Order: sequence, then C-alpha cells, then structure tokens
Amino acid sequence: MNFTNKLIIAVDFDGTIVEDAYPKIGKPKLFAFETLERLQKEGHRLILWTYRSDLRLEEAVVFCRENGLEFYAVNKSFPEEQFDYTKSRKIHADIFIDDRNLGGILGWGEIYQMLANPKYHPNKLEKKKGFLSFLKK
Repeated sequence: MNFTNKLIIAVDFDGTIVEDAYPKIGKPKLFAFETLERLQKEGHRLILWTYRSDLRLEEAVVFCRENGLEFYAVNKSFPEEQFDYTKSRKIHADIFIDDRNLGGILGWGEIYQMLANPKYHPNKLEKKKGFLSFLKK
C-alpha cells in the first residue's frame, strides 16, 4: 500500500476482531490480527472502538496486546483525549470496521484487499450523487 495519506481506522472488538461471545472473549476471527498488524506496519493508525468498558474493556485490550496488537487509542480519537460528558463520544476516523455494518463484516482478507486498492481510499472516493439526482436530467 502506498498512500501518501495514512488512514485512521476504528475497529470494533466483539464480532469483528473476535467471534461475538460478550461478555467473554470469543475466538479470534480468521486473519483479523494478521491484517490489523499489517495495516499498522504500513503506517495506519488503529483505534479500538468498542462497546466494552471498565474491566471488560481492559480484558479486550490485554487480549489484543497478547496477540501482538497495540492500538493507537482506545475508545477515543487520540491517546491524550479525556472523556467529557458534554461532548459526543463520536471519534474521528477515516474508516470504521464493525460487524454491525449494513451487510455485516467482510472477511479480513477482503477488508485488506479493499484498503490496499488505491481506488477505495476514502480521500480519493468520488462523492455519490444524491438519492433524487436522477430527476435532474
């Protein structure tokens, strides 16, 4: 991958990196750790973006660390960010990878192939026409 702009990629845990077994930790999804490590080595920033909190969140972070994956940030846009109830919990990311996407999650091999394709890069995507744009003809 040779993008001049590296991506910020937010990744869900349960059902995405591991099989969904919440509150337990499921088995790792095929190629999840290998794909995420490769993306990280290529210079992309990975954020763990999960519903988990407190002890369950720490278990997920430790599990990822034990499998060779250290995130840039966890449930925030950058490591130094402080949680503030007066602001939205929405984080800044170029791409979100989550099993709750419309259509579910692709396999990790497919995810990597999409991200490795320069045509897919979010900074190069054409803007889609509006829903009713066909009426303007």
